[in-house]
Amino acid sequence: MKSKFFKNIAFTAIALTVAFGSISMANIADAASKLSGKIVINGSSALLPLTLQAANEFKKLNPKVKISASAAGSVTGPQAVRKGIADIGACDWDASLDVPGFKKFDGQVANKVAVIPFAAVTNSNVKVANLSTKQLQDIFSGKVKNWKEVGGSDAEIVVVNRAFGSGTRVNFQMKALDGADFMTKGDNYKEVKSSGDMKTAIETTPNSIGYMDLVYVTSKMTALKINDIAPTEANVINGKYKVWSYGYYMTKGQPTGATKAFIEYVQSKAFQNGSLKKLKFIPISAMKN
Repeated sequence: MKSKFFKNIAFTAIALTVAFGSISMANIADAASKLSGKIVINGSSALLPLTLQAANEFKKLNPKVKISASAAGSVTGPQAVRKGIADIGACDWDASLDVPGFKKFDGQVANKVAVIPFAAVTNSNVKVANLSTKQLQDIFSGKVKNWKEVGGSDAEIVVVNRAFGSGTRVNFQMKALDGADFMTKGDNYKEVKSSGDMKTAIETTPNSIGYMDLVYVTSKMTALKINDIAPTEANVINGKYKVWSYGYYMTKGQPTGATKAFIEYVQSKAFQNGSLKKLKFIPISAMKN
C-alpha cells in the first residue's frame, strides 16, 4: 500500500513537471513568435553576406518576421530609405555625414553593425604580393600599365573597378589610394556593379587587379599586402592596416519594432563573435575608435 502511495506521488510529480515544462517551453516559443512584420534591406553588396546570414538566423527565432535583402551598391541603401522603399539601408560609410562624392542623408541614423576589412586583390596568375600606396595609385590611374613595372611578369595590367556609388570604392579610394583618382576608361579597364561581380571578374581575368572585402576573397586570387602590411584581422585591430571601414545599417530616425530587434540581433555579442567573425568581418567591439 505504502509502495503504491509513493508511486502515485512520483507519477504526479512527473506529470506536473512535464506539464509545467511544456507550459514554460510554450511561453518561450510564444515570446519569440510575438514579433512580426516585414523588413526590407537594400544597399551594400560588401555587407550582403552578413545580412543574409543574420536574416536566416533571425527568422528562425522570429518566424512571423519576413526579411528581404538585395544589394546594388552602398549609396542605394540610404537612397531607398529616403524614398521609403527600404527599412534598412546597408552602407559602407556613415551616410548621415558628408563623404567625398556624397552628401549626407538628413534624418537618417547610422547603426554600426560590423568592421569591414578591404583588400587589393589580383588574379592568382599575378606574381606580385605587395604594392605601395604610390604603386596602387599609378596602377588604378592608368599610369602604370604593365606588371613588370612593379616587379611582376611582362603582362598588361587589367584594372577592375567598382561603379560609382559603391561603398567599397569610396573606402578603397580614400584609404588605399589616399584619395587619388581612378582611371575611368581604357582597353584594359573594366567596371563592375557589385562585390560578387568583382569576385567573378578577378577569378576569371588573368593579370587583373581589383579590390573587395575579405569575405569575397578566394583561393583563385591573391589579397595583396599594402606597404608590406597584410590585410588581416589582427592588423586591422592593431592599427597597422588602414583599409577598412565600419558597416552601417541606415534607418529613417531611430529604428523601431522588428527593424530595431533585427539590428540589435546583428549587434549582439553572440552574432558578432559567432557568424560575423566566421564571415571574415570583425566585431565592432574589437576596435578602440
